[in-house]
Amino acid sequence: MKELDVKQENERKKEYLDGYRKCVRQLDRLNEELSEIRINKMFPSLIQDGMPHAHTTTDLSGYAARIDKIERKIVKARYQKINKLKNIRDRIERMSDENEKDVLFYRYIKGMKWEEIAVKMMYTYRNVTKIHGRALKNFQI
Repeated sequence: MKELDVKQENERKKEYLDGYRKCVRQLDRLNEELSEIRINKMFPSLIQDGMPHAHTTTDLSGYAARIDKIERKIVKARYQKINKLKNIRDRIERMSDENEKDVLFYRYIKGMKWEEIAVKMMYTYRNVTKIHGRALKNFQI
């Protein structure tokens, strides 16, 4: 039963650490959506969904409202991303082992793959995953 508790705790820690990358992806999606709306307004004939579209470009109120709504979401998402980064970084910095800090930082803040972390730290893939296991054990939420 103890091993199951450790696994659940580690999954909870991974979920917490993944929070920053999720915020980054959400912000990227919102920025892409904003770009698409702007492009579709500037070049309405480029909308390639197969449906007929009116070619009226006189009413900008709906467009402005959509832009404003997404821009507000972007501001909120940026704020959440900054807060999440600060919280995770602070918790990582409280750890005593530098290798564990590095692995958690590269994996969860930089979003690097295990192989990239191994090359950067000049360790084997296996050693990096061992360090990650220890880091999760020592990480405090």
